[in-house]
Amino acid sequence: MKTKEIRQMSSEELNKKVTELKNELFNLRFRLATGQLDNPSSIKQVKRDIARVKTIIRQRELGMGKEA
Repeated sequence: MKTKEIRQMSSEELNKKVTELKNELFNLRFRLATGQLDNPSSIKQVKRDIARVKTIIRQRELGMGKEA
């Protein structure tokens, strides 16, 4: 997920996206524990996506995301 795509989302959509990504991360960790995960690097990617979304949310709270 690109930062540009994230910035185009509304705050409500961003909160939903964080929830979806956390659920996806839970499922990936569960699959890893049971040995069904084919690509372990997908966990790292989802964690980074969560961090990106949370960063954009925080920037909006501080009023820093307007100039981008």
